[in-house]
Amino acid sequence: MIVTESTSHYDNLEQMDLLDLLHNINKEDKKVPLAVEKVIPNIRGLVDQIVPRMKAGGRLIYIGAGTSGRLGVLDASECPPTYGVPFDMVLGIIAGGDTAIRKAVENAEDDPDQAWNDILIYGFNEHDTVIGIAASGTTPYVIGGVKTAREKGLLTGSITCNPDSPLSQEVDHPIEAVVGPEFITGSTRMKSGTAQKLVLNMISTTVMIKLGKVKGNKMVDMQLSNAKLVQRGTKMIMEATGLDEETANRLLLSEGSVRNATEYFYKHLN
Repeated sequence: MIVTESTSHYDNLEQMDLLDLLHNINKEDKKVPLAVEKVIPNIRGLVDQIVPRMKAGGRLIYIGAGTSGRLGVLDASECPPTYGVPFDMVLGIIAGGDTAIRKAVENAEDDPDQAWNDILIYGFNEHDTVIGIAASGTTPYVIGGVKTAREKGLLTGSITCNPDSPLSQEVDHPIEAVVGPEFITGSTRMKSGTAQKLVLNMISTTVMIKLGKVKGNKMVDMQLSNAKLVQRGTKMIMEATGLDEETANRLLLSEGSVRNATEYFYKHLN
């Protein structure tokens, strides 16, 4: 029995008091960051390799099925608005296509050849990195995808929640955040999904910082896609330059980003 499918430490959940249910779920959730902490050296090893490849024109590609695939899509889709990068610089590919983001697609994860076919829609180059995400580490779609990517010379990594999984055997940099049995047996959207989300946060955030997309602690290249972000950007410029709100806002809108506005200020107005 693999860890992610092993029996929960709790039973008779339907008879458990509501407050006890909530406390026990929280008790299990507290184990997740500790499991992720143990694999930080593995995450570092992968990010160390990703950054120079992306500086050379490579992309970061996540592949997964079900919850794992959705988490990859989520992380990838947040990179353009947060860091102002092109939409295809970080890609999230899910078994069954975009339909599977909202609705399960039957048998989509069982084809070991389909992930590579899905990657080919976007093309690939020698500097790309493919990270397979699968809580169990046994998903054929993901294993087949990283195996082919590795054969093509791409850097490969994986995020799983089982030790010594088949997926880990097929990649250059396996990350195994073993969180133990789920509160509901086999429901890997819970602790396993949380662990995967935390690892994805760490990978994409550290990569973007090392690519120069953060200055100080600010998202200086974020897209100005709504009023809240324009207000946030305006405040950043005020803090960096000492300008009043009206002038900072006008400069932000004319230059298109916090970075550009700040650089313009110090080049032309200071």
